[in-house]
Amino acid sequence: MKRLLVLGLLVSSFVMSAQSNSDLLKHYEAYYKQMKKQGDIQGIINAMTHLNVLSPSPARMDTLAYIYMSEDKYMQALNTIGYERMLDDSDIALEVKAISLKAVKQPELAIAQFEEMFKRNPSAPIAYELAELCLQTQKLTEADKHIAYGIANAKDDMKKAFFETQNPYEVSLKSAFMYLNALSTYNKDKKANIDKAVDILDATLKLSPNFNLIQLTKTELLRQKQVLQAQEAQQKK
Repeated sequence: MKRLLVLGLLVSSFVMSAQSNSDLLKHYEAYYKQMKKQGDIQGIINAMTHLNVLSPSPARMDTLAYIYMSEDKYMQALNTIGYERMLDDSDIALEVKAISLKAVKQPELAIAQFEEMFKRNPSAPIAYELAELCLQTQKLTEADKHIAYGIANAKDDMKKAFFETQNPYEVSLKSAFMYLNALSTYNKDKKANIDKAVDILDATLKLSPNFNLIQLTKTELLRQKQVLQAQEAQQKK
């Protein structure tokens, strides 16, 4: 009889716990919808976190990580879904990992994620990210491959934003790839290739006259050229 009483209490406790969990799920699902309606990002994050605790699912984890990323909370995004390259990751998870790893200055790890994104859905914007990251890590051959793809596949309506001025601006994505091509050319031989890089910059400026970063880079390359010429002249004396 005592055993039956204990068993009955356990079953009753389990049922109450299940009901409580179900009620909480309904509560936070309703709370999540209301926060979305109000546009309350922190409320959405709180609701999604509770839902993940109560009923974890990859879709919810991906959604929460994506919200963190969208709010520039890159470490929180990575802490939510990890940073490892997983072949069964959703497209959203890949995007979150790639963008977040780039943002926290982990280019090598970011490259792996962008490569998987490119395998699934090749596109000029993803090729740009790969080219830029490969230049950062001095993988010039790989960078050139992505630059060539981008120049060949960038559509006229594709744009790339730049933020080095107080007022951000956009240029055509093809122009952005040409700029990366100039950087790659220069990095292959920082003495012999200055003129070649400047020629590419000049051609890019004709395509996008508002490309302020071109002017800055060209000025710096010409300054370096003058320094090298002065050093050579000094050595001949």
